[in-house]
Amino acid sequence: MARIVMKFGGTSMAGTERIRRVANIVRAQAAGGNQVAVVVSAMAGETDRLVNFCREANPLYDPAEYDVVVSSGEQVTSGLLALTLQAMGCKARSWLGWQLPLHTFSAHANARVGDIDADKLVASMEAGEIAVIPGFQGVSDEDRITTMGRGGSDTSAVAIAAAVKADRCDIYTDVDGVYTTDPRIVARARKIPFVSFEEMLELASVGAKVLQTRSVSLAMKHNVRVQVLSSFVDDNAPPADTLPGTMIVSEDEMQEILESKKMERQSVTGIAHDKNEARVVLTRVPDKPGAVADIFTPLGEAGINVDMIIQNVGRDKGETDVTFTVPQAELARAQAMLEDKKDKIGFNRIITDSKVAKISVVGMGMKSHAGVAATMFQALADRGINVQAISTSEIKVSVLIDEDETELAVRVLHTAYGLDAEDPAIEGAA
Repeated sequence: MARIVMKFGGTSMAGTERIRRVANIVRAQAAGGNQVAVVVSAMAGETDRLVNFCREANPLYDPAEYDVVVSSGEQVTSGLLALTLQAMGCKARSWLGWQLPLHTFSAHANARVGDIDADKLVASMEAGEIAVIPGFQGVSDEDRITTMGRGGSDTSAVAIAAAVKADRCDIYTDVDGVYTTDPRIVARARKIPFVSFEEMLELASVGAKVLQTRSVSLAMKHNVRVQVLSSFVDDNAPPADTLPGTMIVSEDEMQEILESKKMERQSVTGIAHDKNEARVVLTRVPDKPGAVADIFTPLGEAGINVDMIIQNVGRDKGETDVTFTVPQAELARAQAMLEDKKDKIGFNRIITDSKVAKISVVGMGMKSHAGVAATMFQALADRGINVQAISTSEIKVSVLIDEDETELAVRVLHTAYGLDAEDPAIEGAA
C-alpha cells in the first residue's frame, strides 16, 4: 500500500466527461489499496474568466477580494470530483484550503506555502477516504483566502505530498511526461524516464512549461518524488504504477538508477526555449564603480527579474554599453523606470528588442563532459544563427537569439547533442 497525492490540471477537469475520466483514474489507485489525496485545478479557462470579472468590477481591485473570486474555480472542481467519486461508490470528500489548513504567507495572488496541519487529512486517508483538495489556494495569518499564482496547483500538490509524507506525487497533465524538448517542434524528441530535481528546476526556469518552478523547488527541498503523467488515457488503461511517465527524483536516486542500468549520463538532458524575453541595451554608460549598481538596484527593488547581463569593453572616454534581458511583460515598466533614473545612471539612450528568444541546454552531465558550450556555439554558427547574449550555470548554458530562429535552433541543438529518437513513435510511448 502506498500513500499517493494526485494532481489534475485544468484541461483534465474541463467538463463533466473529463471529470468522470479523472474519477476513474483516481478510483483505480484507491482500488489498489493505496491511500489517495487528489489536488485539482479549475476547469480550463475558468480562472481567466474570473480574473476578467474582477477587472470589470473594479480595475483597481483589492487583492484579498481578488483571491476570494479566483479561488472559487478550484472549489467547484473539487466538489464536482468528490460528487463523481461518490456516485462511483467511493468514499470521498472535499477539503478547502482553510479546512486543512494550508497556511501561506507573502502577498495575495502570489502567496507562498508556509506549513500544513495535515493530521486530520492523514486520519481521513488512513480511514480509506479519498481526499479531494482545491489547488492554488490557502489561508493567510489573517484567516483570509490566498492564491499562489499561475501553476500554483502544482505547488499545492507537492506541499501536501510533503505534509502527508506521500510515497510520491503524480502530476497528471495533457502531456505524458518530460521530453528532451518540445515534441511540437522536434518530432524526434524523446520522453525522459527519470530526471533529477536540479535538472527539472533548470528546465522549468528557462521555459519548459510542464511544472511550475516553485513546485520543483519544493519537491527538491522535501525530497518528494514527482511523476509527470497524462490524464488522457483510455478508460481501461493500466494504473500509473505500470504506465510510467517521467519520474523526478533526487540526484542520489538518479545515480543509483544509472548504476543499476550500467548507463553513463548524457552531457545534455533537455533543451528548452522561451520567447517571453526582451533585450535592453543602455549605451554610453559611465565606466566607473557603482554605475552598474545604479542600473540594477532599482529594477531589483521593483521586482523585475534580470537574466542575461553583458557589459561591453569600455569605450574611449570611459564609457561602456550594458546589455541585459527582462521578462517581455516587464519591458515597458523597466524602460520607464530606467528613463526616470537616466540622469543618475548617466546613459545616452535605451535600445530595446522584444523579438528575441532564449534557448537553453540543461544537463547534470555537463559537470563531467567538456565542450558542451562549444558544441552549442558551433552548431548555431553552422546554421548562421547569431548569439546576442550568453548566461551559464553549473548545469545550464543559455543563449539569446532572434525569435524567428527559435525552432531552427532547437532542432539543430537537439541533433547536435544526440537527443533525436530513432523511432519517435516507439520512444514517445516508452
